Amino acid sequence: MLYKIVYYIFKLFPSLKKWFWKKWYTIFVNKVSNPALRFMNYGYFSDDLNLDLSSEDEKDRYPIQLYHYVASQIDLSGKKVLEVGSGRGGGASYISNYLNPAEMYGIDISLSAIDICNKIYTIDNLTFMVGDSENLPFEDSTFDAVINVESSHCYASMDTFISEVSRVLKPNAYFLFCDLRRDIYIDEMKNQINSNGLSLISTTDISSNILDATAKMSKDRKASINKLQAGWFKNILESFAAVKGSKVHNSFKDGYLQYISAICKNKK
Repeated sequence: MLYKIVYYIFKLFPSLKKWFWKKWYTIFVNKVSNPALRFMNYGYFSDDLNLDLSSEDEKDRYPIQLYHYVASQIDLSGKKVLEVGSGRGGGASYISNYLNPAEMYGIDISLSAIDICNKIYTIDNLTFMVGDSENLPFEDSTFDAVINVESSHCYASMDTFISEVSRVLKPNAYFLFCDLRRDIYIDEMKNQINSNGLSLISTTDISSNILDATAKMSKDRKASINKLQAGWFKNILESFAAVKGSKVHNSFKDGYLQYISAICKNKK
């Protein structure tokens, strides 16, 4: 019940939602400063996807597979690419190392997260900077592709975000996206994409792939959370990580939450 109340409060007061998630994320980043934690997404599992990863990347297989699933839907070779909501940088690093963009940029609203990224990653074509999803710090028509993974549900205005994505994309360039929504808000999300400068080419419900990945990662994620000695914070972290038995995991299981991947094209 509390979960639903908070959800509706955020719908009524979107600026409060943005403030909350920024504050929560900064606390989380400062609490979990281990540079080995490079991903925070729910992961992706499919019998049809078996990436050839380095030994260093193997431990992050399922979160990496989510990035690969989303980002490989178009050829990024030689392209100028932006990730909005780059978090701890693992996704942008994977794209830079494996998908061969000419330039890769990652922006995040959290200075703490960007500081971690700039300490961890030293890749020639990869740049991290602080930036707001609803006021992107780039000129018009800058990028060949914009990527957004499991981040937009934290924004105050999806409409403003999509308008900004359209602005910084080159004509006919692509927006590659995935995120979770309440089941009753899926159509609203699709309309927001189509009404603010982008054309929605396709959407795929990948909830079952997400659910399978969270189940496979639950044991390790629970162990990592236990090491933090988080006390009352433990249940919140377990739900944030969608471990088996948590509120978020069960919400995917019963269909209350759905996870959507989308390919979009700039109308300009």
